[in-house]
Amino acid sequence: MKILIFGAGNLLLSDEGFGIHLIQYLQKHYLFPPDITLYDGGTLGIMVSHMLEDADQVFLVDVIEAKGEPGDIYRYEKDDFMLGKLPIKMSPHQIGIQEVLALSEIRDRCPGKITLFGIIPASYEAGVELSPLLAGKLPGLAELLVAEITASGFSVERCS
Repeated sequence: MKILIFGAGNLLLSDEGFGIHLIQYLQKHYLFPPDITLYDGGTLGIMVSHMLEDADQVFLVDVIEAKGEPGDIYRYEKDDFMLGKLPIKMSPHQIGIQEVLALSEIRDRCPGKITLFGIIPASYEAGVELSPLLAGKLPGLAELLVAEITASGFSVERCS
């Protein structure tokens, strides 16, 4: 089974880059087996459909617009966040992940198991650093992701 951990976002707009910062955090603090790919999807939209379609299970990480407070993290399954099912808007990429997944679904190439971890941003100001609030959320979300992966039978090691 191939697992993809996909971080979306724009590193130039502070918290908008949260998904990418999480990928970088995971790469720095954990060792993953070869069947698990960590991918900085940036704002590539439809250009990354092949990455999503080649995986059996996908974990998406992105900022979302949802009810709640900055820093709140929500977990959704595929049927929860596909177009029109949730009152959320994932980050403002030209063609968003929801649209890419909808196209994959039409082509019958969409992975069956997709989990979205969405976080409400505190800032979209220009800058390459996360707000202190969201930077503080990286370790906890990383642990949550690793726990889900290890519960599936994969061995993930923490780096010292």
